[in-house]
Amino acid sequence: MSREDDRELYERARQAWEAEDWPVAGELWERLVRRYPDIPAAAAWWYNAALAHKFLRNWAKAYELGREAAARAERGSQDPAFWNLGIAATIMEDWATARDAWRGFGLTVPDGEGEIVADFGATPVRLNPQAGGEVVWALRLCPTRARVLSVPTPGSGRRFGEVVVHDGAPNGEREVDGRAYPVFDELLLFRASELPTTSVEVTARTPADVRALADLFDERGYAAEPVSGVRTICACCSEGSVSQDRDHQVAGGQRVHLAAPVDEIPALLEGWRAAAPERRSWTGHVEG
Repeated sequence: MSREDDRELYERARQAWEAEDWPVAGELWERLVRRYPDIPAAAAWWYNAALAHKFLRNWAKAYELGREAAARAERGSQDPAFWNLGIAATIMEDWATARDAWRGFGLTVPDGEGEIVADFGATPVRLNPQAGGEVVWALRLCPTRARVLSVPTPGSGRRFGEVVVHDGAPNGEREVDGRAYPVFDELLLFRASELPTTSVEVTARTPADVRALADLFDERGYAAEPVSGVRTICACCSEGSVSQDRDHQVAGGQRVHLAAPVDEIPALLEGWRAAAPERRSWTGHVEG
């Protein structure tokens, strides 16, 4: 292949990249970089090829090319090649490579040989960004995985307790008590939850009664979330800055989403009602 042909290949790769034609860009960058894997410019080409396959959700290829990109990146400099490799290695469940990638980026992760499970703090995550994009709260288990703490609305395709892989680039923020939390978009479902989502109508005289219901379910590892805490906003606003109240319980009649085994729900609701029958009631058909 002549030098002129190499320049033509580079231009085609660059044009496909600018046009966000990820299948073509990924193929051309890889073809180019495999010809010249170790010249100074190759580090960026490896990165581009890996990133194109990340956009395509071709995780095996993003992992393969990402290893090459990270091998040519400076450790401890927050080089995104390490971050993208960390995501791909996590999805491929190569935990040793994932740990090394996060450390190469400059993060501290716990030692070990298996799945990374730690407490990286709470964060909002946008579930199914291409199909509704409901934003829920989740606990980050590692730099790219989070367990859903909210009860997603029925029909969302997601459940309380599920673990999702999320991207590293923020796409909006939620402000609570003056603190801003970045919103991360879900990339895929990593581990499903067996807890179904059920909805019932409750009547509570005070917000404290609704809070008691949520606490009751939480104590058992389940969840109860009033629909009053759900806000419907447009995609443009969702990707901006949105203020939220930390405690959104309200009194009165309302629908509550429950994440718990259906055969346990009636007894839990009856226990909640019986503790203050003059203030609390519930209705709904809970099917097993």
